[in-house]
Amino acid sequence: MQSVEEIEFQYVTNQAGEKTAVLLSISAFEEILEDLQDLAVAAERRDEETISHDQLKQELKGDGLLQD
Repeated sequence: MQSVEEIEFQYVTNQAGEKTAVLLSISAFEEILEDLQDLAVAAERRDEETISHDQLKQELKGDGLLQD
């Protein structure tokens, strides 16, 4: 995740000098969209029950997805 200071962008202004839009690279835009998606998923799941790291490892081992 880039910080705001690291994202290169330009403002588009109207004739009165008011900022009306922002131009940024496609890669920066896609990274921002990915970050927003991650935040949305985290917000949707915030009330879900959590499990410990050890319990997760045991479940993954039981499913054959993790080896010792």
